[in-house]
Amino acid sequence: MSPDPASALARVREIALALPAAMERLSHGSPGFHIEKGKFFAYFWHDHHGDGETVAIVKTADGEEQALLIELDPDCYFRPAYLGPFGWVAMRLDREDTDWDRVADRIARSWELVAPRRLLEMGGR
Repeated sequence: MSPDPASALARVREIALALPAAMERLSHGSPGFHIEKGKFFAYFWHDHHGDGETVAIVKTADGEEQALLIELDPDCYFRPAYLGPFGWVAMRLDREDTDWDRVADRIARSWELVAPRRLLEMGGR
């Protein structure tokens, strides 16, 4: 578990809020990032229900993409509680070798999955 989740949250916040129309609000006590009409595209969880993990949780296109990500890099990705059955995937942020470019790419991809066409035309990346 990250001894300083504040720095990981600051990075996730910077990445998420740089996307068009992105906003932040608490969701079940944790920071969540959404666009209009409350469509969430990312969450930040730290030690959620005592799991010892610091993670960003993002949407995937479907269960197949979720399973592929987990299979390709199980040290980074896992199926999170509650959101996992709906195709979301968690990315561990508490490792020294966290690939922040990959985190940014997955957050942007998640944003693209919920954004309406007019926002997509503004560009997500």
